[in-house]
Amino acid sequence: MTPSLLSCLAVLATATVVAAALTGWIGAWLRRKAILDHPNERSSHSVPTPRGGGWGIMLTLLPGWALVALLGPGGAGFGVASFGVPSFGVWVILAGVAVLMAVSWIDDRRNLPPAPRFLSQIAVVLAGLAALPADGLVFQGLLPLWADRLVVAVGWLWFVNLFNFMDGIDGLAGSEAATIGGGVALVGALAGLNPAFGLYGLVAAGGALGFLVWNWHPARLFMGDVGSVPLGYALGWLLLSLAASGHWAAALLIPAYFLADATLTLLRRLVEGKKVWQAHREHFYQKATQRGRSHAQVVRLVLALNVALVALAALSLVLPMGWSLLLPGVGAVALLLATLARPVRGIA
Repeated sequence: MTPSLLSCLAVLATATVVAAALTGWIGAWLRRKAILDHPNERSSHSVPTPRGGGWGIMLTLLPGWALVALLGPGGAGFGVASFGVPSFGVWVILAGVAVLMAVSWIDDRRNLPPAPRFLSQIAVVLAGLAALPADGLVFQGLLPLWADRLVVAVGWLWFVNLFNFMDGIDGLAGSEAATIGGGVALVGALAGLNPAFGLYGLVAAGGALGFLVWNWHPARLFMGDVGSVPLGYALGWLLLSLAASGHWAAALLIPAYFLADATLTLLRRLVEGKKVWQAHREHFYQKATQRGRSHAQVVRLVLALNVALVALAALSLVLPMGWSLLLPGVGAVALLLATLARPVRGIA
């Protein structure tokens, strides 16, 4: 049974309200416990701010996705396939999300070395490969199965980390999560995918919107790795599942800004011989704030681009040459990156 528009709006609204309430409560607890992100030379904030607000998103997403899997239309339950993934697939993803939350929370509190963080990410990505659509290759047969899964594993691992890297100014990561969740829900509905797919996206989008109530500039709390790392994993699964269902162009277009900013910054730092695993302030969005734009101005620019990218993703389903829309999508991203790289008039 396909959920009605009213039902979809109810899921989105419920997730938003729950996440906003949870995030507010968690923010107060973080302040009482003095779990704060203190400014340093790489920070984009100037006052100590609670870190760990991502708990609000993830404690909305985990039970929300479990309820969809058990009770939603075409949900996975414990024996029915959900939009082409094996019946256990959603539970593998939820277990991976929980593992990343635990490791990332320890990292937020104690600054873990890279090895345990990356090993945990590799483990859940490898396990998550089994949760991709069973009847489709992500690259649609252009690569043999072993190569398809190898490239997917590397790309998924990169997406988990780039989502964390891009959580550097108020409202940016939350806005991107809301865009990806809403975008995959829209594309899934237009493509006729299992309705459960869209509900997963709406729960993620609602969780992000509820978090933004507290994280919009000036932020009253930050997401922290406990939110950005598992969120990147969960959203990466949705995008890969969309691609494995045959909608490559849409899966690339929806997150195109995050992919471009993080990847180009990484390549530039590699060329310059810098340690790419170290924290820095060299992303395009960070340079834009250094050159005179406020956090809110930058995020509004990204949101405007994201609306255009989601529209192109939707069009890619109905136009006979859907891949041709990648060119205007890349052009739009390039235009935004060029805009962010320019100083505001009157500011050097």
